Amino acid sequence: MAEPLEKRLEKAMVELQEAQEAIARTERELRQASFSVLSSDRAVRATVGPQGELTGIEFLENKHRDMSPQELAASVLEASSAARTKMNRHVMKAMASFAEPSSHVPELKGFELDWERIFGPEVLRDDEDTARDDTRATPAWRDALGEDGED
Repeated sequence: MAEPLEKRLEKAMVELQEAQEAIARTERELRQASFSVLSSDRAVRATVGPQGELTGIEFLENKHRDMSPQELAASVLEASSAARTKMNRHVMKAMASFAEPSSHVPELKGFELDWERIFGPEVLRDDEDTARDDTRATPAWRDALGEDGED
C-alpha cells in the first residue's frame, strides 16, 4: 500500500531540515580548511586556503639559495598545485553526499556534479594513480628544465 502524501511530505521536510543542518556544518568546516604540500625536491611547502587560494609559501632548509629562478618557480608551482588539488578533493568529498538521491522521497533523484569541469581532471585521479604516474614519468617541472630528476 502506498504511503499517504502527508507522511511522505513530513519525511521530506525532516530530510530537508537535516540536509540544511549538514550543509551549514560542512560550510563551517570548509571555511576553516587548509592543506600544505611539500614539493618533490623538498625545497618548498605551499599552503592553500578553503577556496584554493595560496595562503603560505615556505622555503625549506635554504635550498632555494642553490636553485635557479626557474627551478624555484617550478617547485612553488608544483607544491601549490598539489595543495590546491588536495583542497579540491576535500571539497568534493565533503559536498558529494548532498547531490545523492533522497533516501525518503524517491522522486528526488539527486543531481550530478561535473567535478572535472569544476576543479580540473586532477581531482578525479586517485592518490595511488598520481603516485604511480610520478614513478613512471618525469615531473613536468623537471621536463621544462631539461632535467631527468637525478641528482
